[in-house]
Amino acid sequence: MNTELERVVSEVAKVVKGKDRVIRKVLAAVLAGGHVLLEDIPGVGKTTLAMALGRAMELEYRRMQFTPDVLPSDIVGFTMYNSGTGQFEYKRGAVFCNLFLADELNRTSSKTQSALLEVMEENRVTVDGVSHALPTPFTVIATENPFGSSGTQRLPESQLDRFLICLQMGYPSHEAAIDILKNSAGAGLEQVQGVLGRERLLELRRQAECLHVEDRIYEYVLRLTEATRQDPRIALGVSPRGGIALLKMARAMALLRGGDYVIPEYVLSVIDDVWRHRLHLQARARAEGMDVSDIIMELTERIRAV
Repeated sequence: MNTELERVVSEVAKVVKGKDRVIRKVLAAVLAGGHVLLEDIPGVGKTTLAMALGRAMELEYRRMQFTPDVLPSDIVGFTMYNSGTGQFEYKRGAVFCNLFLADELNRTSSKTQSALLEVMEENRVTVDGVSHALPTPFTVIATENPFGSSGTQRLPESQLDRFLICLQMGYPSHEAAIDILKNSAGAGLEQVQGVLGRERLLELRRQAECLHVEDRIYEYVLRLTEATRQDPRIALGVSPRGGIALLKMARAMALLRGGDYVIPEYVLSVIDDVWRHRLHLQARARAEGMDVSDIIMELTERIRAV
């Protein structure tokens, strides 16, 4: 394991109990330069995880609570006339930070959600025809409540595809729940110490991008990708962006575990998190109670790295 990155995990684990596996995957997504979607019921620690990670990596982070009345200008900013100077001036929105926490993203309007599309794809915003670059590094960590909860709506495929991974926190184990209850009156996020820093994070990102990948791994990822497009149970298979996302996460997991190159184990460790939100089942498959994760597992058992 990379001891430097494990220190980040340990700091976040001070306030997010019993979820080290989830913390490592979110950290890997940040190392890969991607965005994270945390999908689960309220109260299991999604927001706390995101804020603790920002503190541990010494990133400037901002949190926005998404509600139906949030406007796109609240996110990307707006121009206004300054009567003193006689000029129009750009006022930055909340997204100008290193780590943007979009809390309960699926409770806001589609128009407001779409304001994040350019942000997540190109790390910039365009207001009144003028583009403004975002700080580097930049990551979006969004949370959403399960579809069907009060006031929620489905995120469109174009939005989902821009998230590198989608994770579920789940309830804590019995032992972790006891620890949470014992520390419920503790200091909270103030316990988390900064251990990384922005410049070091950028350096680690470059290291992850340069990790060696053999041709057989490229072939393995492509065969898995094509299998999702050929499976009759799947209505919408994995796009080329989804294949690239899988490789990025595999590289980041290799770095996190102290490896110098990517092996099939790293691909398999993240494939469900990278692809589950990208795949859409046929109506018949849904009616028969099939699950996307089960189909992904079937494909990985059938298709082996050579």
